[in-house]
Amino acid sequence: MPKQILKAHKVRLYPNEEQQTFFAKSFGCTRFIWNKMLNDKIEHYKKTKTELKNTPAHYKKEFEWLKDVDSLALANVQQNLRAAYSKFFKGSGFPKFKKKGHRDSYTTNNQKGTVAVTNNTVKLPKIGHIPAKFPSKVSGLIKSATVSKTTSGKYYVSLLVETIVEPLLKTHSNIGIDLGLTDFIALSDGTKVANPKFLSRLQDKLAREQKILAKRRAVAKANQRKLSDSRNYQKQKVKVAKVYEKITNIRKDFLHKLSFTLIKNHDVIAIEDLNVKGMVKNRKLAKAISDSSWSTFAAMLNYKAEWYGKTLVKIDRWYPSSKTCSGCGHLLTKAELPLQVRSWNCPSCQQKHDRDINASINILNEGLRLATIKTVGATGLA
Repeated sequence: MPKQILKAHKVRLYPNEEQQTFFAKSFGCTRFIWNKMLNDKIEHYKKTKTELKNTPAHYKKEFEWLKDVDSLALANVQQNLRAAYSKFFKGSGFPKFKKKGHRDSYTTNNQKGTVAVTNNTVKLPKIGHIPAKFPSKVSGLIKSATVSKTTSGKYYVSLLVETIVEPLLKTHSNIGIDLGLTDFIALSDGTKVANPKFLSRLQDKLAREQKILAKRRAVAKANQRKLSDSRNYQKQKVKVAKVYEKITNIRKDFLHKLSFTLIKNHDVIAIEDLNVKGMVKNRKLAKAISDSSWSTFAAMLNYKAEWYGKTLVKIDRWYPSSKTCSGCGHLLTKAELPLQVRSWNCPSCQQKHDRDINASINILNEGLRLATIKTVGATGLA
């Protein structure tokens, strides 16, 4: 059956000078409100040991320039700060103060057509139509729009749309996935997808640009100039940001295409539930693990499986997928199968295994077992 979902479309904007000025004001006002409300909450709690229930409306009389921007953008700051506090009480980190030029953005809501799209423009409250480039067709009811500016100076709007998706056809094929560093993934059907190593491909160019940036910083300090006043430093900073942006775009494109291919061609996808936060504490592997973006890949598989009527099963991170023989079930010890050994022969059935392919087969078998238990349990409850 068709499913109603919320889907985000990231659209490139090309604002004129007047529109850029409005965006700068909006970024500044939302940043100010966040920092002001957060600071007042902290100070109020120090004095009274209770939480301050402040809103943007409390500050508009004192700071009248807040009325120049979209009021819904300020209201969303209140909602985001409230959500940040809720996460903090559940164990996440305490909300942080925002800095100028770091993730500049603001969010507004669509109220009776205040946010709309045409063939080549996006309409936003208080600013009107802005020239835009659409990577895909936007169809459905627009719920909200988040305008952002990258470090490289580009403007984007992320349109959250309520739309309908059709489930993909069943393929009667299941697959197990073993995540790795040498190969990005090894599949239970025997195929492997090489690790593109996004950062390594542009590492030399990034190093050159960062070296020039360091020299520009040293020159500015030697001349006792603020970095914000050094044009050469700011120009080079944008060049470094563009390299990072290119790495990010290449990585996202690869992950989106690969995840959709797996969802399209298989009904049940089994994958390890890795503790990536813990793994990146290993200094030798931290850069490679971060570059691989396993968490992002798993998240893409998760929501796409939900959208298109497929099943994603996550296997417990302690399941011994690599050390178990997929043929007879014999389990090796950690000493018998150190990390550098990439292939091994089962001492019980003598079957020869590729370490990663064997792991992916075990992950698939465990995933199908868990999927069966879940299905039987749901049927029993029904």
